[in-house]
Amino acid sequence: MAVSIKHTSDVAAVVTIAVTKADYQAEVEKALKTYRQRADIPGFRKGHAPIGMIQKKFGLGAKVEEINKFVGRKLYDYINEHKLRVLGEPMPSETAPEQDLEKGEDFEFVFDLALTPNIDVKLGKDDHLPYYHIEATDEMVSAHIEQMLNMQGTQQEAESVEARDIVRGRLVQLENGAAKDGGILVEEALIMPDYVKEESAKAAFIGKTKNTVVTFEPYAAYEGNQYELASFLKIDKDQVEAYKGVEFSFEISSIQRHVPAELNEEFYVKAFGEEGDVKDEETLKAKIREGFREQFDPESDYKLLQDVRDLIIKKAGKIEYPEALLKRWLKISNEKLSEEEIEKELPAQLEGLTYQIVKDGILAEKEVTVSREEVLAFATIVAKSQFAQYGMSSVPDEVLHNYAKSLLEKEDTARNLSARVLDNKFAAIVKGMVTLEEKSVSPEEFGKLINPEA
Repeated sequence: MAVSIKHTSDVAAVVTIAVTKADYQAEVEKALKTYRQRADIPGFRKGHAPIGMIQKKFGLGAKVEEINKFVGRKLYDYINEHKLRVLGEPMPSETAPEQDLEKGEDFEFVFDLALTPNIDVKLGKDDHLPYYHIEATDEMVSAHIEQMLNMQGTQQEAESVEARDIVRGRLVQLENGAAKDGGILVEEALIMPDYVKEESAKAAFIGKTKNTVVTFEPYAAYEGNQYELASFLKIDKDQVEAYKGVEFSFEISSIQRHVPAELNEEFYVKAFGEEGDVKDEETLKAKIREGFREQFDPESDYKLLQDVRDLIIKKAGKIEYPEALLKRWLKISNEKLSEEEIEKELPAQLEGLTYQIVKDGILAEKEVTVSREEVLAFATIVAKSQFAQYGMSSVPDEVLHNYAKSLLEKEDTARNLSARVLDNKFAAIVKGMVTLEEKSVSPEEFGKLINPEA
């Protein structure tokens, strides 16, 4: 076995691997013995078929498989040993000689390698970049407080019906204004006027008190929605059409209203715990702004990295890439891409490569790594942010930790979170390398910076 390399340019090379029978024969024989032990051949006990028969049946497949394993192993050993920085994957050369794997014994395999160009881009204090601090608006803080108060609110009995109340009562099917014999009867029916679609039916409930009887047509009230009517009338949805135009009476027995909590000591304890540091409205607002800031900081870093990407691409200028090889690799990676699509996408792909090469160089220089513990810690922050969106600001650490661990059980999610941790580390490095021009903006203003055409 011999491996040789020929550089066809600064960013492309051809690797040739010469293989002799001695390189693979022992492994082929070992594989055939395994086939023999497992093969069920009619007329022979399992594992006792003649080796010649096994050779005839499985020999070529075993030979091809072992040669491919050998060549692949030696190719990547050579790449790693010589620290070749390969873009994409090695590809069989289009000019490689044809191989007769069935009859031949010695072979020559040729691979094209697209190599990473050397890009000399430095970031320094002479590079000025904006950094946008996103500040929550007063309206956002007030809305969050309202959400928290609703979360801590209670259900209370009310005197008369309002649109968002939960109204319970006795629902009876009518015929000629009286209860129908054998008709529908629901003792504990439930209706929320706010979810009634037909306005006159909704209005029939508003302002009514307990023990009042409301007469209405459920089919019209819910505009014939099968799922809502089946649930309300306690019937199968395929029976709903039979009750079109049928009136019912609803005798109100209970009116329950959700009453938000008040901003008092009891609320602060429920929301932040006995040992919490929030005891008044001013501190609460500050705490909420801090929470929003935690949510927004990754967005600020994302915008910074967008600007860093643009700066790196501009400073790098025109970079020589093995474009023909990269086009081949793109086509192999995604056979659905047409030649026209590859031509169209290649410039953006090359810009992305330039940024990634410089970024990877900086991370390598700083010896940056990402541990599972760091990914778990970041997943916990993500979990905390998700709970906060629902007004849950004091979720126990154990709950956050367990939820974060469940996120990492999904391979795609774990990979995405790991990449975000790496991006966060890169953003932190960049902040120390360049000069930041810090600015405060509202979420709306920031949104326009990210997507000017929106």
